Amino acid sequence: MRKMICLILSVMFVFIPIISIAASNIDAIPVWSETIEVFNQIQNKVDLKLNSEAAILMDEDTGTILYTKNEHKKLRPASVTKVMTLLLIMEALDAGTISLTDKVPCSARASAMGGSQIWLDETEELTVNEMLKAICIVSANDCCVAMAELLAGSEEAFVEKMNARAKELGMNDTTFKNCHGIDEDGHVTSAYDIAIMSRELSYKHPEIHEYTKIWMDTLRDGKSELVNTNKLIRFYSGATGLKTGSTSLALFNLSATATRNDMKLIAVVMKGPTSQQRFDDAKVLLDYGFANYASICVNKKGDVIQSIEIPKSKQGKVDFVIAEDYSILVNKADKDKIEKEILIDENIAAPLEYLQKVGTISYKLNGEIIAEGKIVSGSKVEEKRWDDYFAEVSGKFFKVGR
Repeated sequence: MRKMICLILSVMFVFIPIISIAASNIDAIPVWSETIEVFNQIQNKVDLKLNSEAAILMDEDTGTILYTKNEHKKLRPASVTKVMTLLLIMEALDAGTISLTDKVPCSARASAMGGSQIWLDETEELTVNEMLKAICIVSANDCCVAMAELLAGSEEAFVEKMNARAKELGMNDTTFKNCHGIDEDGHVTSAYDIAIMSRELSYKHPEIHEYTKIWMDTLRDGKSELVNTNKLIRFYSGATGLKTGSTSLALFNLSATATRNDMKLIAVVMKGPTSQQRFDDAKVLLDYGFANYASICVNKKGDVIQSIEIPKSKQGKVDFVIAEDYSILVNKADKDKIEKEILIDENIAAPLEYLQKVGTISYKLNGEIIAEGKIVSGSKVEEKRWDDYFAEVSGKFFKVGR
């Protein structure tokens, strides 16, 4: 038996250096590319002859801006302010701070709000779900104040949170003075900033559209009828939201979201001369986007890019995969070819964590990178220990011995 053990050990010490040398001299993992036929991403500079004072068109998935008009001009947002109020409500729901079934009390301040409202009474309580319906469908100012008080203790404290969140999002044209949008000196934003917060709400909280897409509904056991202030929901194919706003000083504003053929657009118009004109301008923007651009998913989360033999690993071959769904916005009018280049980090060796970054996928047009994404390890990779090598060599020895 001792002779057998000695023989195994001697064989092991012969093989292990060979195994290590072979691993360290593995060829560099190749860089490869393939060409896929898509449309060239170049913005058309056109005049859409909008009547609104300011406007912007944005692709929701990529954040690409497709059209602008006075996009940084500071204007009164009116009830489009509520996009930020809704964003903070949805973030509180995600965080578990509140739930849709929570009862929301009505203060004297909330019940005294003017403008768009559902005439909350101090004696009643509605659920968060009902409050969201009222805010999204009929732009209820009283419900905004009630929700602000629930989340922050007072409207003033909630407005501080609104401004802090705006700063985090890079909304540099924005100062909020209230949570509902009733005219107040210094309460301003821009079409650009509205698009930014609208994208944050729509992209990260798509469930908000379960409210903003409602054309008609009721509250209080059918006693209170709700009809959406956003006429696009009924009259524009693919409309999903998002928020209207109007006052005598702000005139007519709209943040409109719509989806067609998996492409999601955000159209913002500010200071439209009439209510109908804001909807007409939004339709012009959306029609332009859907007619000229397409959103192409070039990679899906989990797509295997390569299967690589990892040096010094227990697993051997490991799949390297795309970290997330990846779409590119392309211009239909300029069909071309985009190069997809895969760069895998050199000298990758065990151990690797699950979803650890191991490379980059780049999409190039005319030699310029237009988009990038991460490539990650599709599984955890453990490093071989001495006992793994021992077992491996032992297995080979006994197999040969038989």
